[in-house]
Amino acid sequence: MNRREALLTAAALATLPRVALAAPARILKPQPGKARLAPIERPETAIWGYDGLVPGPEIRVGQGEEVRATLANGLDQPTTIHWHGIRIDNAMDGVAALTQDPVKPGKTFDYAFTVPDAGSYWYHPHNRTWEQMARGLYGPLIVEEAEPPAYDRDLILMLDDWRLTEDAAIDEASFGSLRDWSHAGRLGNWPTMNGAPQPDYPVKRNERLRLRLYNVCNASVLVLRLDGMTAQVVAHDGMPSAPAPLDGTITLAPAQRIDLIADVTGDEPALWLAGRENFRTCGFPVKGKARRKPLTDTTAFPPNPLPETLDMSDPLRTTLTVGGGAMGGLEEARIGGFGAAYRGEEPVEGVLPLRTLAQEHDLVWALNAVAGMPADPLFSAELGRTVVVKLVNEGRWPHAMHVHGHHFRETKPGSPWRDTILLGPRETKEIVFPADNPGRWMLHCHMLEHQAGGMGTWFEVA
Repeated sequence: MNRREALLTAAALATLPRVALAAPARILKPQPGKARLAPIERPETAIWGYDGLVPGPEIRVGQGEEVRATLANGLDQPTTIHWHGIRIDNAMDGVAALTQDPVKPGKTFDYAFTVPDAGSYWYHPHNRTWEQMARGLYGPLIVEEAEPPAYDRDLILMLDDWRLTEDAAIDEASFGSLRDWSHAGRLGNWPTMNGAPQPDYPVKRNERLRLRLYNVCNASVLVLRLDGMTAQVVAHDGMPSAPAPLDGTITLAPAQRIDLIADVTGDEPALWLAGRENFRTCGFPVKGKARRKPLTDTTAFPPNPLPETLDMSDPLRTTLTVGGGAMGGLEEARIGGFGAAYRGEEPVEGVLPLRTLAQEHDLVWALNAVAGMPADPLFSAELGRTVVVKLVNEGRWPHAMHVHGHHFRETKPGSPWRDTILLGPRETKEIVFPADNPGRWMLHCHMLEHQAGGMGTWFEVA
């Protein structure tokens, strides 16, 4: 080939459409491992982690790209992976029995899906979640913006609490405690940041950080205080929101996330658990200087492809009432028939007293007087229809209500898009979202013991 022929060939190739090559599948193996959760004078803790790590490996992709991952189950019980917060293809949502069979020990399952939204997301099991997450199974999934605003560094901060014994072992004897299930859930006695006890992350004075804060606790509502930095809140549950100065504390329910743009301005920056504990979760020792003065501009992130306005002319309206729990006043409920139908069993008929539900079926919560996943959906919506759900908490305990496959807003003006909302005791909130993702989707409490104890339902989008 002479030079002229080579140039003509190159020009012809340049006109062909560019084909993105699929990345090879990442292997995620949930398996036993060891982690230094407690201070050095205590032993390491036996955990379960993806690839034996806690948190699991960071997955980072660009908006609109494909995630390919193979779950290779190295546990002695079935598991799945749920890709939390992603508006995902229904078959890839990872909910045992609803969207896939649980993956048995030694078996594999291939996940492949496109990520439509940039932001801070994560992955965790959705089978025996109350045990598997309490043992350490979770990891970050970061979807990068095509054109993010400028900042110096990106820090993932996954805050967990563990229930440990005196020798720093996970308190396995307390798994399945109906007292936990019927009260606030499994509350830990030792917090960690990214699987470590009170770590430090060195920073520079006047450095601009993107802090991605995650609450990955089973049940604890976290109240956090950031010292030594001037911060703007720029996203909730991965979804960008209008930048707002951080003034006071941050409240995160289980599964919620918040993104901050933070400028290092103080001498001893740190993130604290506020309230009774006043516990330093991590520090940011200042070493060196990034610039002469701190940045003062407001940082806005590009919006994700969600509608700016919703069609409220004829929304589908439904109510979801939470009953049960300790001192909740629920006297009786019906057992949901979904699990029985899935297993090919006859459902339990009739209404049962709460005592019978607890003693014979480990059920202590109900949604619309049904304990556990019902055989029929909460609602069926046509694709694209606006849905309004009134959430009513009749009990004495808070709940972190999570919607799969969609993001929602509260109906009050100015509310950000979220995938999980904190519903306080005796509180009522109303959420609205477009039913724009076909399939069968779960709606449940992300206080994981509450879900296991009956707080799970599902809806259908045609």
